Amino acid sequence: MMTKVKLTFLFLLCCFGLQAQEVLTKEAAVSVALENNYGVKIAKNAVAVAENSTSILNTGFLPTLAGNAGANYNLDNTEAEFSDGRPDAVLNGAESSNYNASITLNYTLFDGLGRHYNYKRLKEQYQLSELQARATIESTILQLFSAYYNVAQFSDNLNALEETLMITKDRLVRANYQFDYGQNTKLGVLNAEVDINTDSINIINTKQNLKIAKRDLKLVLGETYTNDFNVDTEVVFTLQLEKDSLFEKAKSRNIALLQTEKNIAISKLDINSGKSDFLPTIGLSGSYGWNKNNNNAVALLAVSTSTGLSAGLNLSWNLFDGGSTITRVRNAKINLETQQLQKESILLSIERDFNNAWDNYQNKLEIYNIQEKNIITAQNNFDRTQEKFKIGQVNSIEFRQAQINLLNAELSRNQAKFSAKLSELELLQISGELLNVQF
Repeated sequence: MMTKVKLTFLFLLCCFGLQAQEVLTKEAAVSVALENNYGVKIAKNAVAVAENSTSILNTGFLPTLAGNAGANYNLDNTEAEFSDGRPDAVLNGAESSNYNASITLNYTLFDGLGRHYNYKRLKEQYQLSELQARATIESTILQLFSAYYNVAQFSDNLNALEETLMITKDRLVRANYQFDYGQNTKLGVLNAEVDINTDSINIINTKQNLKIAKRDLKLVLGETYTNDFNVDTEVVFTLQLEKDSLFEKAKSRNIALLQTEKNIAISKLDINSGKSDFLPTIGLSGSYGWNKNNNNAVALLAVSTSTGLSAGLNLSWNLFDGGSTITRVRNAKINLETQQLQKESILLSIERDFNNAWDNYQNKLEIYNIQEKNIITAQNNFDRTQEKFKIGQVNSIEFRQAQINLLNAELSRNQAKFSAKLSELELLQISGELLNVQF
């Protein structure tokens, strides 16, 4: 009797210890992953770079302003012959210097609308980077929940195995009592001891798998927890839409399709940008300069200083560049056609992947519901077998078989539950609705 009391106390203590651990909720896991996952961080940096590129500072619409300054020093030996009959002059070591400074302003008034199309392309590229970041986030969330539910499944399995071990230990206590009082042979005790060893090994393996699963989850989270933690093993199926309605969303919100449509828009702008090279460029320039000359003795002016303001309008037109612009435009058109073909291919893939994901989800959900019913049957069978075992109407082998049937039903139910939930998340990702649901 004391042994049973001790086992019950240890079980309650174990349960209390598990409850005292930190519980990592689904919402908290998503929040931590989006904040610390390295893939998400890299994607966010890419979006920041694309956003910086859309600034007016990177569009070419602003003028350029340059400052220039210089100084020259000369030391010359000069021989001068005069045409009016004066004697020749020789000047050795004649020094002269020149100092200058200027500010130049250049501004392109018209470049064939090239800047306009490039600016629109940068905006489209920024939106594409946001879609790429969203694709990374969706992939990370799926990876997160795959690891999260893996931990949850091993946690549920461990609870079932520990409960099985507790029942087996109770059976060993009962078998020892029966043997001591001559109501049973030693075989019942030995069978219980073998089953305890088997249950203990299963628990050891499951605990190891649970540790590995938690490490995998920490990797996705991008954060190392100093204390152990549990996860929420409850699952709520959130999908409420009908198949046709969800498929329409897939054709308009699927992330791969949206990225392809954005690439098509960029390809169209590439064509217009290339065509802008057929048009002339008109530019405005202006400068303000200062110049000072210290001349040698031969010069008429010893020192001269000048300042001046100049402005000009220039036009350049590349009438023929060897055909590079024509080739660039042609390739841009081919690239546009390629992007359109990729869109058609993606639409076909979406239809196939959606139907597969829908059927997979429905099948796994149905299996989960069947496994839930199977749990009730296995539990009733075990309860009746346990009652008969207590009064000696069934032997230990039959009792163990009922116990194993219940355990297998629980393990199968756990696998079916989390597998169905992951199938639902995959279906939501294909439909573009993964980020619009509560986890």
